Amino acid sequence: MTGVCGWFGGACDEASLAAMARELGATGKVASRAGATHGLAAVSPFGHAFFHEDKGVLAAIDGRAHFSDSELAGIAREISPAAALAHAWRQHGADCLSRVHGTFSLALVEPASGTVLLAIDRMGVHRLCFSPVAGGLVFGGTCDSVLAHPAVARALDPQGIFNYLFAHMVPAPGTIYAGMEKLLPAQYALFRNGDLKRDFYWEADWRDQAGDDFDARAKEFHSLLAASVTDAVDSRTVGSFLSGGTDSSTVSGMLTQVSGKPAETFSIGFEAEGFDEIEYARIAARRFGTHGHEYYVTPDDVVRAIPLIAAAYDEPFGNASAVPTYFCALKAKEAGIEAMLAGDGGDEIFGGNTRYAKQKVFEIYSRIPAALRAALIEPLLMNFPGAAHFPPARKAQSYVQQARIPLPDRLESYNFLHREPLADIFNPDFLRAIDPEQAVATQREVYFRTRAESPINRMLHLDWKQTLADNDLRKVNRMTELAGVDVRYPLLDERMVAFAAMLPPDYKVKGYRLRWFFKEALKDFLPHEILTKSKHGFGLPFGLWMQRHAPLHELAHESLQSFRQRGYLREDYLDRLIAAHDTGHATYYGVMIWVVMMLEQWIASHGASQAS
Repeated sequence: MTGVCGWFGGACDEASLAAMARELGATGKVASRAGATHGLAAVSPFGHAFFHEDKGVLAAIDGRAHFSDSELAGIAREISPAAALAHAWRQHGADCLSRVHGTFSLALVEPASGTVLLAIDRMGVHRLCFSPVAGGLVFGGTCDSVLAHPAVARALDPQGIFNYLFAHMVPAPGTIYAGMEKLLPAQYALFRNGDLKRDFYWEADWRDQAGDDFDARAKEFHSLLAASVTDAVDSRTVGSFLSGGTDSSTVSGMLTQVSGKPAETFSIGFEAEGFDEIEYARIAARRFGTHGHEYYVTPDDVVRAIPLIAAAYDEPFGNASAVPTYFCALKAKEAGIEAMLAGDGGDEIFGGNTRYAKQKVFEIYSRIPAALRAALIEPLLMNFPGAAHFPPARKAQSYVQQARIPLPDRLESYNFLHREPLADIFNPDFLRAIDPEQAVATQREVYFRTRAESPINRMLHLDWKQTLADNDLRKVNRMTELAGVDVRYPLLDERMVAFAAMLPPDYKVKGYRLRWFFKEALKDFLPHEILTKSKHGFGLPFGLWMQRHAPLHELAHESLQSFRQRGYLREDYLDRLIAAHDTGHATYYGVMIWVVMMLEQWIASHGASQAS
């Protein structure tokens, strides 16, 4: 793993700091300092972690960070990024964060003033967890590194369990552990003399107006794309994920172009109808002349990988595409690749997710005068006789029912936990211990925090956190680490993110056409088949394979049987879930079975105390 870790306040020692650093990867320990009241370390297996102590300030930074200020850039180059951070702190205080760029997590401790500063990068590629303790603060790049400090208790939080089952991961700022938090993208925490302040040091400059000069924008985009891929390549042997989607194909093609040689690309396939997209990866490989590597994941691979992946994460993680991501990174490692370029982020900055167009359909209803809706449309439609047997009326009722739910709550209309009453899913004691509205409230905070007015831009801003930082980046970061490979995200380069934010909403979703600008600007670069194919994703055919593959079926059932004893979910709900999978839509119900199975596998592997 990778990151920074340490504490301020309370008695501790060098052994505790060493234990915290080991949780981040002992071989990557760069430097550290521990005393009676403070300790700080920086850890990275990929050589990106730096530590510096000077004039009473301890600074640590992990990641591919750089500085916009010329003086700070010089210090980073001549000494280290951590030295530049310490210097920036002495000059600017917490405002120094506006001068740090790239992907990073950082921590700064100033014992004389009783101050700790924690921050992560603008898109949340890196993570930082922290836990207030008596008289101080403990922090680390993972929950496990924080738990290694003796003052932090290892007790599961019922709210974290619920939020995981709701979102299939534990959304920041919460964690799976009671009393522990995670930073959000572009957020910092400032601890000073016992007071803990949280705030944001950056926000995107969105444009909500109509489109402007396409040709000039397209030219700028091509230049940024080449620059971001070029900057992601260094002396390491670099390859690229290639799923056959627009993002990975773009990055792979540009890698070949800027390096002047065929890119080493890695693709995953499945022997399952509706899941295998390897032919699109082959189309991209032929178009750009890459050196393609392919691997077909099997059900036996999944059985072997489930315990390994569950144990690798510091919190339960229910995105099943972690499995193909791991095997893709593993094949890259076996081929001698040291760093992989990933295409994550394109959908979330250029408007590629299907829900963006779908929500535009529902937003039309809000433009009808409220009085007309309340006095005429809804009374007539909702009381339409025989609607259940008249498909047009039934669809219209469903449309209005969903349209009446405001954004962002409407995005969760099809959430598993909204399909039936919570009392039919959870045991009563568990429900009394949690706030079922917290997960959605967290989404509302992000959705409305941005200065953007357009629903498209607000949904993008929300997905920067919940789809990218909380989910996709965690998936790819941890699985590449587990395989022993570094990873970079050219489409999340700060310049690219700023450029995309400034594009007007109708450049992202024009009418109901997703990623309009991106596809138009690259129509002469990407293969036509990839530009016009429907969005697919990187799904795992778990539900189908669970029906057909006995060892996978056995592992899933054993996991759910063990989970029954934990008392979170009603046993009859688990019975209904299994029966629905066995007799109905295997892929649909397989998602929730996977989520519960991975939670049980994670709890068993981490030995965490029962939530209460």
